[in-house]
Amino acid sequence: MLTIPCKIKTLCVALFLISFSVQGNAQDFGIGASALYNFQSEGLGVGVRGNFHPNRRLSYVPQISYYKIILGTVNEITLGLSLEYKLFYMGSFNFYAIGHGGYNHWLNPDISPMENAQAANWNAEGGIGITNNKCLRPFLEYRYNIKFQETHLQLGILYIFGCQGGRGNGYRDARSVRNASNCTGF
Repeated sequence: MLTIPCKIKTLCVALFLISFSVQGNAQDFGIGASALYNFQSEGLGVGVRGNFHPNRRLSYVPQISYYKIILGTVNEITLGLSLEYKLFYMGSFNFYAIGHGGYNHWLNPDISPMENAQAANWNAEGGIGITNNKCLRPFLEYRYNIKFQETHLQLGILYIFGCQGGRGNGYRDARSVRNASNCTGF
């Protein structure tokens, strides 16, 4: 049975409460889930995330993930915050860069071949992602963990609250719609 340390539970609750209290406009918020695959450990995981200001060039994404679902020996929980910077559009697709910092709690560091493996770690990731700009947004992200020198994929779906589904593009105002259709920016 999974036992989550009290520190991690407290951090999770605090992060999401702060995130929701800052939230002022439903159209500036999305929530989603993802499946993760780590190439080095060959481990599968799951994640949940919020996304604030998903229709702007810069959005911030609090997230939590857990590895050790089916495959792999790694058993860990990561709580972090990503910044997503929208780079450009290509047709109906949006490409973005990712910078991520997080707290990683490794539940079984004793099995690691790494020297001085510890339960509590900080990590940093960089990566790229692709999505669309509809109310229901599938996404695919490729990330590289700088500290642990490992890569992983995240495949998921994000729902944008307050999205104007009739237009089908997820944007709030005419200027953003016009810019998105011209592929010139946000």
